[in-house]
Amino acid sequence: MSELNSKQWFTEIFQPSGSAFSLKIHQKLTEVQSPFQHIEIYQTTDFGNLMVIDGCTMVSTRENFLYHEMMSHPALFTHPNPKNVVIIGGGDCGTLREVLKHRSVESVYQIDIDEQVTRLAEQYFPELCASNHDPRAFIMFDDGIKFMQETAAESVDVIIVDSTDPVGPGEGLFNRAFYQSCLQALKPGGILVQQSESPLIHMGLLNDMRQAMKDAGFAALQTLNFPQMIYPSGWWTCTMARKDMVFAGFRRDDVMDAEFETDYYNADIHQAALALPNFMRRQLVG
Repeated sequence: MSELNSKQWFTEIFQPSGSAFSLKIHQKLTEVQSPFQHIEIYQTTDFGNLMVIDGCTMVSTRENFLYHEMMSHPALFTHPNPKNVVIIGGGDCGTLREVLKHRSVESVYQIDIDEQVTRLAEQYFPELCASNHDPRAFIMFDDGIKFMQETAAESVDVIIVDSTDPVGPGEGLFNRAFYQSCLQALKPGGILVQQSESPLIHMGLLNDMRQAMKDAGFAALQTLNFPQMIYPSGWWTCTMARKDMVFAGFRRDDVMDAEFETDYYNADIHQAALALPNFMRRQLVG
């Protein structure tokens, strides 16, 4: 639920937690009703441009690096040698840009059902789309669930599910059947990572996701915490699931020696993100 009041504040109201988040805006730049969802772009006073989908804040110029870096680098630096990557969703292309910073990566298939998200990102968030023409990138507008069902077995190293909330187009990306398709497509030791909402207000959803991953056959799970100011509660997570083996650290030396720049992610952040507060230790399943 969202509203735009007379003083030009965009407000997303999250009724389940009795909370709201607002950004002051200059103007609405555009809005599009795609076949799948309603997309709005605003120019804010302090956070650059803002994309809103079905009334929910998705990405802003100022803070998107937090989400995109944590959705990509922890998984890629945990995998010993990621070459073939699939991104389900990710239409704003920020995660794609981060993945392509890794020289080991040979191909990235990004499958988002809604082309309008990418076209608007190209216009209003061009910095996120800076790597769209990299020869290793294959951008497709299709059903990600169907794509994973048809992906060759043991052909992918890392799958990143950069989805909206589990409603509308994103609903089918949070269940056992989808995770089983991902498990089959992953090579031994492969990693699935998915945005997993806020532990403060979505613990039930986070646990349902973790249980579905375990039920699908993944051998081990890790949930990582990071700040995300424009999402409900300002506290977000991603959850990694590994095929056939446990997690045994990450390539810290490679993180330290990385030839590319990040704004949030580093080796210490990666390690710290794995630390769980006591209420999560008590409540997490799987």
